[in-house]
Amino acid sequence: MAPALVARRHSTKSRHLRVQADVSYNLAMAADRAEAARLREEGLGAVFRYRDVARLGLSPYALQRLVTAGEVEKLRPGLYRLADAEPSEMETIALVAAAVPAGIVCLLSALQIHGIGTQTPHEVWLGLDRKARKPSRLPARVRIVRFSGPMLTYGIKTHHILGVPVRVTSPARTVVDCFRYRNKIGLDVATEALREALRSRLATVDEILRTAEVCRARTVVRPYLEAVAI
Repeated sequence: MAPALVARRHSTKSRHLRVQADVSYNLAMAADRAEAARLREEGLGAVFRYRDVARLGLSPYALQRLVTAGEVEKLRPGLYRLADAEPSEMETIALVAAAVPAGIVCLLSALQIHGIGTQTPHEVWLGLDRKARKPSRLPARVRIVRFSGPMLTYGIKTHHILGVPVRVTSPARTVVDCFRYRNKIGLDVATEALREALRSRLATVDEILRTAEVCRARTVVRPYLEAVAI
């Protein structure tokens, strides 16, 4: 067989194989997009663990395929996120906590978690050690405040949101922080938080006073506490 004919046949076969590969790839991508769409339609949240999709009939292999295809992001072992999903408020907090485990969810975001007041922040308020480096590549908008000394440990409780451990200031600590950072969030927000925390019995007068003492904010908090508690 002539060399030119052999070359043409080889070239034709190569093009055919490339076309087949492209078709297979496109079909696989379409299948992955369809599977991700099905998960969203089944009510899967933006942030999830494998057990959440296992209940929807997805195998570990299929989940890994979605990660490889870019339809799902792996945040850390056992924690995933739908790539194009818009997370809810709690999902956003879970995302940030997963990215910054040492962070402390505080102020307006802590009020939201505890159901105190009417604030709906558009960013996650996060407390960090004064000496800690500001984290980069965060998965959501974050407002950082700096803590030091007892502020890093007092009144900090660990909640689990979507399986993610989230360090959150307690209701009493959150109220006191609102007064400490009143220039950032507004005095009206702080007084609303104080009134609602007492009304809903999420914090007592004694707890708030004790927390204010530890956080060196007793002088600021006490007049408002006395006015609201009357």
